[in-house]
Amino acid sequence: MQKFAMFFSYSPETWAKMMAKPEDRTSAVSAAVEGVGGKLDSLYFMMGEKDGFVLFSVPDTGTAAALALAVNSTGAFDSVQTTQLIDAVDLPGVLRVAGNARGTYQRPGA
Repeated sequence: MQKFAMFFSYSPETWAKMMAKPEDRTSAVSAAVEGVGGKLDSLYFMMGEKDGFVLFSVPDTGTAAALALAVNSTGAFDSVQTTQLIDAVDLPGVLRVAGNARGTYQRPGA
């Protein structure tokens, strides 16, 4: 399973509907993630540029993209941004590959 963070901002209309009928959105988010074969790790709301984020695990990048498209297609959001996460234990391997790639890459104008 691969881990992702999905940052989101609700539309003003969605906030108005949620204020009129307050509810915990965790079960709805969990159902969406489980519906594509994934697992919800956590859902947080926050103050700032984005309204909240979801941490979840799904089988692959394509599944994460499909989930993001499905969520965004509802019209409830002004923005949805999905980012793949890298476990700290995997970083050394990523850095080794990056080091090899850097040795073969020629920067512009070189």
